[in-house]
Amino acid sequence: MLAPPLEPLGVPELLQLLQRALEDPKRGLASRSLQFPDDALEAIAGASSGDGRRALAILERLAASMPDSASTTVEDVTAALGRPDLMHDRDGDSHYDIASALIKSLRGSDPDASLYWAARLLEGGEDPMFLARRLVIFASEDIGNADPRALTVAVSGMDAIHKIGMPEARITVGQVVTYLAAAPKSNAAYTAMDAAIATVRRTGPLAVPLHLRNAPTKIAQSSGHGEGYKYPHDFPDHIVEQHYLPGE
Repeated sequence: MLAPPLEPLGVPELLQLLQRALEDPKRGLASRSLQFPDDALEAIAGASSGDGRRALAILERLAASMPDSASTTVEDVTAALGRPDLMHDRDGDSHYDIASALIKSLRGSDPDASLYWAARLLEGGEDPMFLARRLVIFASEDIGNADPRALTVAVSGMDAIHKIGMPEARITVGQVVTYLAAAPKSNAAYTAMDAAIATVRRTGPLAVPLHLRNAPTKIAQSSGHGEGYKYPHDFPDHIVEQHYLPGE
């Protein structure tokens, strides 16, 4: 039986969790004798979006910048937080949910929604190269040969993002995201490749037809390798009818 999803904690529960972390001598910060007034702890709780792990992570980050026995203020906490917590855990459900929303928005040809979810990833602290890799995959998986330039744009974007880095790389992300969202869509290359792989796995190592085999030696030639192969460039329009698949 699946466990129910965890519900967000309220501010009182978060405050209790933070106070416990400050007072615990074994697993907490009691040995540091740090002073966090109530309004500072309330600021941490308010920035944690109901997530106890996030509240503890913020407390730990603040404590790491303080000497032992130091005191902090709500102004210090606010300055350290800098911006609201966007509930983005790079290894958790939020990470994959937002990435999924981005891909589905791109697939649905909605540039505005695609930009929004890309911004959520970047503002949440996501590695821009994760985003770049997903965009390259999308260019082949969901656009393919409906617009072959999409892959070129995505790969060039990934290279630029890698070389430039944040925050300027956000501009390249925006360019690639809007191009892919507006491009025509086709998953034919994706489904065709998977069908070919499924065929190989089902049929095993079928023999290469003799006329398609390489013939670098006299032994290979005497065995019929390459015999009867029709060189397409010798025919009108560079096309000639011959079998390229195994006989089976």
